[in-house]
Amino acid sequence: MLRVFGPQDWWPARTRLEMIIGAILVQNTAWQNAALALKQLKQEGMLSLSALRNASPAELESCVRSAGFFRQKARTIRNFVTWLERACHGSLTVMFAMPPQELRRDLLKITGLGPETVDAILLYAGEHPFFVADNYTRRILARHRLLTESAGYDEVQQFLHRHLPADPALFNEYHALLVEVGKQHCKRQAPLCHTCPLEEFLERGQPAGVAAEMLTAG
Repeated sequence: MLRVFGPQDWWPARTRLEMIIGAILVQNTAWQNAALALKQLKQEGMLSLSALRNASPAELESCVRSAGFFRQKARTIRNFVTWLERACHGSLTVMFAMPPQELRRDLLKITGLGPETVDAILLYAGEHPFFVADNYTRRILARHRLLTESAGYDEVQQFLHRHLPADPALFNEYHALLVEVGKQHCKRQAPLCHTCPLEEFLERGQPAGVAAEMLTAG
């Protein structure tokens, strides 16, 4: 994958806060839509913790409208900022100094933050080794019969954690490359296997769980 696509340089953000807000905005939409919302937040001077804390719901909703589900996402951003103020004195440094598993549990309690978004925050903003087992990742692993199609988020993440070194830089690049494979080749309908860099590992007759060597051969 790296040979074919090259380094992906994820996450596309200048600051940890921008990365966190981007992870919330990209839920259930394309990155282009989330990027437009981030641009609007920047233009309005609202991409800081103090500005987000002081913004009215209407102001925040207006800025993030392009990301879709704008009311829900605006609430999630406000929920996160409120939690950060209460639990970490409004400091991302204090937040990321928390024990990673404890921080993950606390973030998952924030209304609007699910496992995928939380793990993206932990990995890309906090450099903690939590693999983001998104839909692309689950689809690719299932089609290669490394896991079943019914495998849930936690099962997929645990599988990856067992088979890969707990290296945030590796998780970062690996996840980004799998997303690129998913976008270009492993589509939900009519996958383009014959041009995929992982095609050589696609043994349709193999039982689930075999060929875990694919994980380190990409």
